[in-house]
Amino acid sequence: MNQSANRPSVGAAVETPPPARPRPPSVERLLTHDRAAAPLAAYGRTAVTEAIRAELDAIRSGRAEMAPETVILARAETRLDAEQRISLRPVLNLTGTVLHTNLGRALLPPEAARAVAAVMTGASNLEFDLERGERGERDSHVEALVQRLTGAEAAVVVNNNAAAVLLVLNALAMRKEVIVSRGELVEIGGSFRVPDVMARAGCRLREVGTTNRTHLADYAEAIGPRTGLVMKVHPSNYAIHGFTAEADEADLGRLCRERGIPFAVDLGSGNLIDFAAYGLPPEPTVQAALANADLVTFSGDKLLGAVQCGIVAGRRDLIDRVRKNPLKRALRVDKMTYAALEATLRLYLHPETLRERLPTLRLLTRPEAEIRAQGERLLPGVSERLAGQAAISVEPCTSQIGSGALPVETLPSACLAFHPPADERRAGAWLKRLAARLRAMPVPVIGRVSDGALRLDLRTLENEAVFLAQIDALAGSASTSREET
Repeated sequence: MNQSANRPSVGAAVETPPPARPRPPSVERLLTHDRAAAPLAAYGRTAVTEAIRAELDAIRSGRAEMAPETVILARAETRLDAEQRISLRPVLNLTGTVLHTNLGRALLPPEAARAVAAVMTGASNLEFDLERGERGERDSHVEALVQRLTGAEAAVVVNNNAAAVLLVLNALAMRKEVIVSRGELVEIGGSFRVPDVMARAGCRLREVGTTNRTHLADYAEAIGPRTGLVMKVHPSNYAIHGFTAEADEADLGRLCRERGIPFAVDLGSGNLIDFAAYGLPPEPTVQAALANADLVTFSGDKLLGAVQCGIVAGRRDLIDRVRKNPLKRALRVDKMTYAALEATLRLYLHPETLRERLPTLRLLTRPEAEIRAQGERLLPGVSERLAGQAAISVEPCTSQIGSGALPVETLPSACLAFHPPADERRAGAWLKRLAARLRAMPVPVIGRVSDGALRLDLRTLENEAVFLAQIDALAGSASTSREET
């Protein structure tokens, strides 16, 4: 056999084998590293082991670079932080919308939070009559308060206002016609439409009038043997101006009583007080609606300032039918909702202190001068922390109530406006990055981008210390980013 056949020829290049990739440390070695002590104490051995293995797998597969042991452990801890972070968490709502549906709507008063905490961790008399020693009705915890505050004969509570409407329709008008003005067939947030709710309730929609004009005569002509209910629906997030007309609720109530047909008003927001007395734009109250209607449905977590729920208030005989409907059990609320709602409703019994104790009313009535003074007070500290990163100023802006209440009315306010640096050529991209960085803070800060600036409306900012801590974190994240670069 010719041995020379396998030898490289004289002058031929000899291939150098690639250097061996450094082998990552073992899981056990990393677990015993001093840097692992803190994660082990915080998350436990099982979770830390899984995170380390995930980082080592990424290195072996080439998806991550080999790094010192301390860096690998830091990556594992970052992974754990992200995995263990609670999804539903507090944010700072500085959007300018006080009752922001996506950000949780009304803030609960401390009294409501304490009431919820009291019933969360132990047994309660949710459906137990303490006086008689027998099974009770869960609505009894709030029904008397609703009666006292609204003048209703009776009331029931379900999980939101859409559920309240669904329950009323199903209990009073299943397989019958429900008469509604065409101008009130609204779509609310999340693409929920009134006609769809009616269909699911087993009712047949009978439209009357036109989009912009509906008269009493339109209702009178439509009422017939198949009519189960006449309903007026709050226009929610829109308003029609110009050549418009709608039937007066008092006249419509009289017509329905004459014809023996129940008249319901879906009020939406559920206001219990005279807004004009607080310097706010007027909004229909539940009490005024009940003066003409047999039933009124409204939300708990909008203008009422309580927890998410839907309330049906009105005639006792109709409420009894609603309460006995099988859907009531499917739509009922838990003990925590009743606790929060009861505590909030009790604040209304003391109108002289309501403005200070009910967060929704307090935020809506904050004077513009007070908000602007807050902005001027915060400006130096924020500008110092973010020196060179943005041009910051206090500017006037407008807030809105939100959640379908007074959709075209605004409230004068003030904001911290973050403008791109003068040398920034891609202002739009800069604003998006800044908004994303604020959302990534330990307590996410949610503002709005408009007119070439990111604006943080201060109307709803009551905890300045928490806000400044997020600005500190924002400045720190920028410094870290520059150092890594």
